[in-house]
This record gives sequence, structure tokens and C-alpha cells, in this order.
Amino acid sequence: MTGGTAALPVLIHPRRTIGGREFDFDREVAVMAIINRTPDSFFDQGATFALDKAVAAALQAISDGADWVDIGGVKFAPGPPVPVDQEIDRVVPVVLALRGAGAVISVDTFHPAVARAAIEAGADVINDTTGIHDPLMADVVADSEATLVVTHSLARPRMPHPAPRYGDVVSEVAAFLRERTDLALSHGIPAERIIIDPGHDLNKNTRHSLELTRRLPEIAALGYPTLVAVSNKDFIGETLDRPRGERVEGSLAAAVFSIMQGARIVRMHNVRAAVDAVRMTEAILGFREPAYERHNLA
Repeated sequence: MTGGTAALPVLIHPRRTIGGREFDFDREVAVMAIINRTPDSFFDQGATFALDKAVAAALQAISDGADWVDIGGVKFAPGPPVPVDQEIDRVVPVVLALRGAGAVISVDTFHPAVARAAIEAGADVINDTTGIHDPLMADVVADSEATLVVTHSLARPRMPHPAPRYGDVVSEVAAFLRERTDLALSHGIPAERIIIDPGHDLNKNTRHSLELTRRLPEIAALGYPTLVAVSNKDFIGETLDRPRGERVEGSLAAAVFSIMQGARIVRMHNVRAAVDAVRMTEAILGFREPAYERHNLA
């Protein structure tokens, strides 16, 4: 469905309780902050690898207005496997430190054992960037109250997938997400606990990611709230010829455009700037009221 210049998808269970927070994704956009407990993270290159740094960054993100905090112990990019126990040791202490901090706690993992440990520690969301590569992940989430983010990617976890090819990237991503959400449902995860992510840059080149952004309503039409992880991605850098440290403006533009095309969660590094961009977009769309009104009223 389209209203004015914005895509307004018809969502399955738009009103949701996640981590004790109430969301109405018909009229609300959530900002998800990124906290990487990895020594080789894509963007911050290990700046929040130390536990105290990770917790401090998460609390600052919440103070800056983040609705969610997404904690990752292993980056998506190809590389040697990280032992499951080590990944648990990276993410669980952050989850424990953030309980009661007022934000939804998400853990980015493709290992069912890590997901189980994170949920037991208090995680509200499991963000699986491999699209339920291991069906046991669906069982772990189904046996809890957690929400599952189902993301499109092609490769086996942490394996390369050079020069990915698609006949029509948007229709193929949509078909993958439909198949994987059906798998989640068949394993007992209710529709109100499923979120989808088209996986910008994950086994996709820059033109693929631009096409996904432009045609995002076709993904949102699946009916689940759509998350977009566009922050500082290479498709922005290649489009604008900007290194990783100079992609804030492009990231905000991509996030705002995605919201206009139906995204309802945006995963961002630069939280304060992202929160302002998102709240302004919500106000323009009529989703929220101004904080106050004085201009030309006296």
C-alpha cells in the first residue's frame, strides 16, 4: 500500500511487545545500535572489543536514543571460525550488563548454542544474518519468547561468495525470505516474533544493494517488519567514493529512504545522528508529534 510518497506496508502483527517495549510498526521506526565485541569489526576495527568499552558504548547509545542494542561477537565477513564458547564469552557479559537499561537487547549470531545462552542471559532478539542456515536456530528461538530476525545471505557462515549473481535480486531475496520465514513458522516461531532483513551488501554487490533499497516495498510486502542494516556499508562507500569513516551522511540518506519505502527498524552505528534523522522522518510522515511548538504561534 502506498500513502502519498511513502510506502505503508500492511504488516503482520504491527503492534508488538519486544523486551518489555511496546512498538507499533504501523507508525513507529526503531533505531538499533551496533555494538561489536570483535577485534576485527568491519566499522570500528575493534574499538569496543574490551568488555568495558562495549558496555559503555551500549549505554551511550541508549542515552542517545537507541531503542535496540545489537551485540555481535563474530563478524559476518569470511574468516576463521570463532569457537562457540569464545563467542558466548564475548556477548553474554554485555547482555547481562544491559538488562534493565531500557532498550531491547539483540544478539547477532548464527550459532544456536550462542543464541540459547544469550536468551538465557536476557536477550530479547536473535539476529541471524545467515537466514536460519542451521534449522536448530528456529527451535531455540521457538522455545523462548525471543524475536528472530531472518536475514538474506547466500554463503555458508563466514565463507566467501565472490561475484554473486542474481537474475532479479529483489524477487530472489523476497523468495528466500518467504521460504525462511515459512521455515521459522513451521518450527513454532509465531509470526508476531519474526522480522526480516534483505541483507544489504551480504553476498551482494553495490548495484544489488541499491536495487534492494529502491525496491524495498517488495520486501516489506511480505508483511513482516523490515529491518535494514545500511550503516557505513560498502555500497554507500562505492556509490559516494567515501572511506568507512566518511559515510555518515550517505548512511543517513539510505536509512531515511528505506523508511520511506517501508523499513521499520534501522541498524546504525552513528546513533545520535540516526535517531534525529529517524524521528524527523516519523514526524514528516505524521507518525509522531513535534517535541514542542513555538514558531509563529505568538
